[in-house]
Amino acid sequence: MISPDKDCHLCDLCRKRTNLVLPTGDLGSPVVLVGEAPGENEDLQGKPFVGRAGDILNKIMEEVGLERGRVMITNTVKCRPPMNRVPMPEEMAACRPFLNSELKGRKVVVGLGKSAVKDLLGYEGPMAKVVNTRQYIDVDGEKVLFIPTYHPMACVYKKNAREDLKMTMAMIKEEFLS
Repeated sequence: MISPDKDCHLCDLCRKRTNLVLPTGDLGSPVVLVGEAPGENEDLQGKPFVGRAGDILNKIMEEVGLERGRVMITNTVKCRPPMNRVPMPEEMAACRPFLNSELKGRKVVVGLGKSAVKDLLGYEGPMAKVVNTRQYIDVDGEKVLFIPTYHPMACVYKKNAREDLKMTMAMIKEEFLS
């Protein structure tokens, strides 16, 4: 895996960041969860999914008996966008070599939310149409299984998102980590 160095200036997100937010968990896991971008708490701690979304994700993983430390967790970009806005295509493109190096050789990549799904799969339609489907993405010439699902924060405002995300985590545990 390659990571940006601490002085990375490949896009403008570096100007406001506190910390680079690099992958956590089992860096050798066959499973990678990919979120959108770091939020305020992630920027402060330098770790993905440590704020409210992380609490929701942890709770759902716990409910299905999946230890967070058994998967690798990362984001499409490594720096927090201002005002928690969605990362712009050029920002995601700047981080893509780092993300691709994290995804290469995995059994499955789980896209958490619309931005990750758009960036990795190129899909921009309703999430409900692709959640928990099996797709393949190209990672530097290698086909890798990709499963789109809801971002943990969708569980707050979308009725069925929690059950769908829980189903994703149970499927990951059963099929790829047993």
